[in-house]
Amino acid sequence: DDPEGEPRVVAPRRQGVEYDVEPAGDRLLIVHNDGAEDFELAEAPLTATSHTEWTPVIPHRQGVRILSVSAYAGHAVVSLRRDGLTGLHVMPRDPGGNLQTGTDIAFGEPLYVVDAPGESEYETATIRVGYASLLTPDSVYDYNLTTRELTLLKRTPVLDDPRFGSYQPENYVQERGWATAQDGTRVPLSIVRKADVPLDGSAPALLYGYGSYEASMDPGFAVSRLSLLDRGIVYAIAHVRGGGELGRSWYEQGKKLAKKNTFTDFIACADYLIEKGYTSPERLAARGGSAGGLLMGAVANLAPKRFRAIHASGPFVDALTTILNPELPLTVIEWEEWGDPLHDPEVYGYMKSYTPYENVRAADHPAILATTSLNDTRVFYVEPAKWIAALRHVTTNSAERQILLKTEMVAGHGGVSGRYKSWHELAFEYAWIIGEITSDG
Repeated sequence: DDPEGEPRVVAPRRQGVEYDVEPAGDRLLIVHNDGAEDFELAEAPLTATSHTEWTPVIPHRQGVRILSVSAYAGHAVVSLRRDGLTGLHVMPRDPGGNLQTGTDIAFGEPLYVVDAPGESEYETATIRVGYASLLTPDSVYDYNLTTRELTLLKRTPVLDDPRFGSYQPENYVQERGWATAQDGTRVPLSIVRKADVPLDGSAPALLYGYGSYEASMDPGFAVSRLSLLDRGIVYAIAHVRGGGELGRSWYEQGKKLAKKNTFTDFIACADYLIEKGYTSPERLAARGGSAGGLLMGAVANLAPKRFRAIHASGPFVDALTTILNPELPLTVIEWEEWGDPLHDPEVYGYMKSYTPYENVRAADHPAILATTSLNDTRVFYVEPAKWIAALRHVTTNSAERQILLKTEMVAGHGGVSGRYKSWHELAFEYAWIIGEITSDG
């Protein structure tokens, strides 16, 4: 009503409290973490100026991470994470605007990723929904808020492969696995394979992981992954602690002085794939980049015999050296993730006990490919260069298990620029992995 008016603070800033405000006609909807580790949904008067005026609408539930809310005249749509998957919860509003008991939008696949980016119109009968899975390409739906019907509007086409033909989703299987970590924690995996892949340990497999910054590695679609699946390779995502797949505590259990959980969770996921017959250590590869590259370096030290090959992209493998230097642009804010080894001896000792470069030992290692870029300002190329040099100095590998470093001379942390160059870069990496874990290359 007053677009040129002065902005007003809904609630003063408090250390450790995060909140987002969504105007909802006659009230405000607020997603916050005040006494709610996984966040809760509250409402407040339009005139609210303090958190004391917030009233819970969806109270905090451990393990159900509320991400955001979009308000409309007749409904509110809550985005959340539950059981390792994203979800949408639709709450109708009565004539007085009050939020009523809601329902989840249901989907027919065991694994998927979904979001609702929000409509531009406040009064609407439908919302736009983005959806994908390990088998379903990126899709756009209209969801009728009253009838609860989904109408497919668009789906990204998958072009025919010159070798394997047209893409038929029914020829593949996606499934959820649960590994058991050292401390008894159950760790989810998202697994996809061709339906005719035998579960007798003979198939090659690629296990991907990240596990930092509360970033969730959701089971979405990637056309490039078909190149692996069509060659009989099992593909799995390890949703290890340090990510956000199972709520805020999942993240807290994989950072700072609990960081080693990320590494042991990943090893437990590798063990699960082996024990369930998806693959064997001689045919299992691991892949991760950036902080996931640190994960690759750590598991190469902790469990070198679990893997035939490891690809580490832009790997944060000399973490202690970097985090000790506050002059670098990212160091001080990174202390929130890893701890501050410069001023805390306990953090220093803990990081030194796991950082990959500091813990390279003489052993038979997997074949290793480290890829980096000369202009990477997040993880300087010197980190993987030092790591590879140290590995080469002490490894007892035979000649067939090479330890390689590939440096892009004109690229940054995200790799090369340009669609076709990016495809070429990925093709090189996949070709190396395929050559290491399959008998026919």
